[in-house]
Amino acid sequence: MASKLVVIIVLILDLIAVGLAISAEQRRSVGKVMTDNEKAYEYCVYGTDIATSYGAVAFALLFISQVLIMVASRCFCCGKSLNPGGSRACAILLFLICWVFFLIAEICLLAASIRNAYHTKYRKMWNNDNPPSCEVIRKGVFAAGAAFTLFTAIVSQFYYVCYSRARNAYQNPSY
Repeated sequence: MASKLVVIIVLILDLIAVGLAISAEQRRSVGKVMTDNEKAYEYCVYGTDIATSYGAVAFALLFISQVLIMVASRCFCCGKSLNPGGSRACAILLFLICWVFFLIAEICLLAASIRNAYHTKYRKMWNNDNPPSCEVIRKGVFAAGAAFTLFTAIVSQFYYVCYSRARNAYQNPSY
């Protein structure tokens, strides 16, 4: 049987990571073009930068939960062999899907946090024809990270349960 403590801790970490990623999407930076007092140049003013911190913490929590699942399951490659059958096949498939979702979520969260933190102040000082571009992160990158974090949470829970069933079936054969 799967350790209930591992399942609960990983689920809590993943849900907090999803909540933080959604909060980061809601509070991502927005840039506005401003002109200095002397009208000599235009510059960008950005709102709060809390989304970067939310994204970074969500990244770290998802990483910690993935490490916990992999340590608890011995990363599928170490430890005793598993009982051949449906649970092992399901665990192998879920292991691969879990890693794909995890990598996509981590890439989205990391890229969004880095891009959200990158701001340029002075984009145009001499050419007054075009206003400066106050580039910000595209809408939905943190949301994609949140969605894949949720997918990772669901798949990793199923993976751990299937792995535990296959491990217990091998340790306690039915014959």
